[in-house]
Amino acid sequence: MRLQVNQRFNIATLMLLLSLSAFAQNDRKVIRQGVKAYQDGDYSEAEVQFRKAGDLNQESFEAEFNTGTAMYGQEKFEETVKQYEGLVEQSEDPETLASVWHNIGNSYLEAGQYAPSIEAYKNSLRNNPTDSDTKYNLAYAKQKLEEQQQQEQNQDKENQDKENQDKENQDKENQDKENQDQKNQDQKNQDQENQDKENQDQKNQDQENQDQENQDQQAQPLQISKEDAERMLSAIQQQEKDEKEEVGK
Repeated sequence: MRLQVNQRFNIATLMLLLSLSAFAQNDRKVIRQGVKAYQDGDYSEAEVQFRKAGDLNQESFEAEFNTGTAMYGQEKFEETVKQYEGLVEQSEDPETLASVWHNIGNSYLEAGQYAPSIEAYKNSLRNNPTDSDTKYNLAYAKQKLEEQQQQEQNQDKENQDKENQDKENQDKENQDKENQDQKNQDQKNQDQENQDKENQDQKNQDQENQDQENQDQQAQPLQISKEDAERMLSAIQQQEKDEKEEVGK
């Protein structure tokens, strides 16, 4: 939606030196056609006619001024500013310069560039200090600039708060992860410790079993057959007999 401000953005009605030549008559005729198109709301056609008039008379300040007005009607605000800035040095008439700067201010205002629009309105008032429309628009632009700055401050604070919250969440997430990792490591160490203890207990148990088996083997009496016992006894008796005979000799 367009801003509802006092936009004194009318077709220029500058006083020009009229020539009797056909060249000048064609120039004025085309400008009048552009004015009619502008008044009918056909800003695109108005721009075409004003540019055509500028081509017919490249020194026509009126044609250049009105071209900017037609572009403004098409919401070509950036192009409008450039068009009017090119006219600032082409006139020394304070009222004309006031109109140029006023329209530059309007273009900046519509584009949401409040700081440069304020400066443009100030330049307009330096050339025409009593213009009420420009004073109103200047006050309006200042108000919009304050609102914009406040909005930017609120947005900056919101962004900072969000950044702080994101950092806090990230720190908490990192801490939780670190705690979980430590918990997992502690559990892993405990599992390993339990496994080592279990292995050692099993090793000790195996050793005890082996020692008990060896003791059982050592305590078990020698088992021999009856025939072996008789042979052993016979051998002992024969040895004793041999010893007695040796002694008798």
